[in-house]
Amino acid sequence: MIARAYTVAFEGIEARIVEVQCALAPGMPNFALVGLPDKAVSEAKERVRAALSALSIALPSKRITINLSPADLPKEGSHFDLPIALALLAALDILPKDLVEGTVALGELSLDGKLIPVIGALPAAMAAAEDDRLLLCPRACGPEAAWVGATQVIAAATLDEVIRHYTGQSPIAPSTAGEVTVPPGHRDLRDVKGQERAKRALEIAAAGRHHVLMVGSPGSGKSMLAARLPGILPPLSAAEALETSMVHSLAGLLDEGGISRVRPFREPHHTASMAAIVGGGRGAKPGEISLAHHGVLFMDEFPEFPRTVLETLRQPIETGEVVVARANAHIKYPCRFLLVAAANPCKCGYLGDPSRACARVPACGDDYMGRISGPLMDRFDLRIEVPPVAYTDLDLPATGDSSATVADRVRRARAVQTERYSGHDSIHVNADAEGAVLEQVATPDAAGRSLLARVAERFGLSARGYHRVLRVARTIADLEGAAMVSQPHVAEALSYRVSIGTKG
Repeated sequence: MIARAYTVAFEGIEARIVEVQCALAPGMPNFALVGLPDKAVSEAKERVRAALSALSIALPSKRITINLSPADLPKEGSHFDLPIALALLAALDILPKDLVEGTVALGELSLDGKLIPVIGALPAAMAAAEDDRLLLCPRACGPEAAWVGATQVIAAATLDEVIRHYTGQSPIAPSTAGEVTVPPGHRDLRDVKGQERAKRALEIAAAGRHHVLMVGSPGSGKSMLAARLPGILPPLSAAEALETSMVHSLAGLLDEGGISRVRPFREPHHTASMAAIVGGGRGAKPGEISLAHHGVLFMDEFPEFPRTVLETLRQPIETGEVVVARANAHIKYPCRFLLVAAANPCKCGYLGDPSRACARVPACGDDYMGRISGPLMDRFDLRIEVPPVAYTDLDLPATGDSSATVADRVRRARAVQTERYSGHDSIHVNADAEGAVLEQVATPDAAGRSLLARVAERFGLSARGYHRVLRVARTIADLEGAAMVSQPHVAEALSYRVSIGTKG
């Protein structure tokens, strides 16, 4: 007689159902675990044996075989402990087989039978709901998994509690969703003195999710500006929050089941490896571009990143997803982010200051910015120079709109785009528009088309650059509440395109 329990194996943010089969047969006492387990899964039999011993449950003097099906799917992680224990307890007739078979379980066991939290409870709950089963997990994972809402979540602290629940001695109440975390107040745009053009560019970027490159000397305020971008972005929708949280769940970043509606803001150091940025490493974990999904990826000292790392950004920027290829699997992660890059104009940073620049001006600037390839530069919709602010201006009163005022304009522009693209599954904001849809919504008036044609010929805009100008112009029109893209909108969009790196 074979007893069955169920758990999941993770492939990106997708959780695939795994059947845990347990068979007891006469023969020499043995505990075998098969089904392509990794080292952590193979060690589960010792943790399960010790946990059952702590509950005074002795394993029978039989041949115990645990099979993880499908057998050709790699199994990684310590969350297989609990489902293996459930299958074994059902085979010993300690737990009802039908109740165990209706459960998707995940959790690590300590040697004394306590359940230790594991990553991935949220995508596991999604898989359980799709398979019409309830989810059993450690108590600390319950509030996170309960956000799915489509399946019952039972969260236990120990294996003893699990046994008492399934035998009806002490039922466990279903978990409730954790609190929506509210981070501390965002920094205000008015804290940045001057830099009105850069603030305007950030507003356009936030409204249409356009990528931004800021170039300026050290201390000009590039990092200050980027840090204030989350304060003008609209909150995540329910669907976006769930999708983003699934990635963060796999990375172990959710705090006690709390899900945030604030868009993520990731700022990796320029020494980060390719695996850290795009994903990979042991277990093919999500990288910074996926952790920034539906949020902001701020890359300071952009030219200082390894060239190979920068070039890997080109495809994810276009497609909104990244595939981490390994010998035995191809893992896909979503990564639809807003890229904000900051750079000094040259190695020393003082290209425009005759009194402080090095003797290699202007060749040093060309060499330094040349680290950013043409195809990658082509993907920045907004390119702005951030000039230094005189110290005498720092004592002047704050200028410009507050983050709250700008955020309200961004919210209204995003609402227009949501309604405009409601019939398109793959288009959510202007930055996603392409082909016939882009022509339909962003074709400018006659004066705008004439201006765009002249500038495209003068500066040699690529086809991608041409279309990106149209997208930015459409966003500028949305911020003004204009139904038609006109010449002033095109002119402003072009000013951000050709100010730095005129090719493309």
